[in-house]
Amino acid sequence: MIKLTRIGEPPIEHDKVQGIGVTPVSDVSLYGDIARVIDHMQRRLHDVVRVELGRIGVDDISPMQVLMLLNIGKDELTVRDLMERGYYLGSNASYNLKHLVEQGYVDRGASTRDRRAARLRLSDKGQWLCTEVGKLEARQSAQLLRNPHDARDLETTYHMLRRLERLWGDVVRYDSRSQD
Repeated sequence: MIKLTRIGEPPIEHDKVQGIGVTPVSDVSLYGDIARVIDHMQRRLHDVVRVELGRIGVDDISPMQVLMLLNIGKDELTVRDLMERGYYLGSNASYNLKHLVEQGYVDRGASTRDRRAARLRLSDKGQWLCTEVGKLEARQSAQLLRNPHDARDLETTYHMLRRLERLWGDVVRYDSRSQD
């Protein structure tokens, strides 16, 4: 039995039906809970990153800005590429990028092909911070993945979340109202 809990509400119980061709109504409820769990996990991820920033003595950058650095990674990309990769809102992303450049985490330069297009890459300071966050991820991965079954579960979860992301992206792009 899987128990999901919404904040301030009693647990919702979903019976696991294995080997039976019945789709319980609770699957719809489980699907609906997924969006709330994802939202809650994003908030917790920001909290975890905030704690890690405090642990390593970094106080000039927000968790959201750290995630932007991780999206840039080892690449050199345009602002537009970053926006598409991270699904950021325009003015919010512009503010955060400006802050990252001012604080020395990102180097911003003109593109050789189009002088109007800015190219972004991590500075040494940005690379250092991404390395530190990578160490945090490694520690947490070791805590979470205790055996091969845990690794398979995580991989299955990853694939299902990517499918859900594609589904929601298609709904936004192609407006599936006419598909009912």
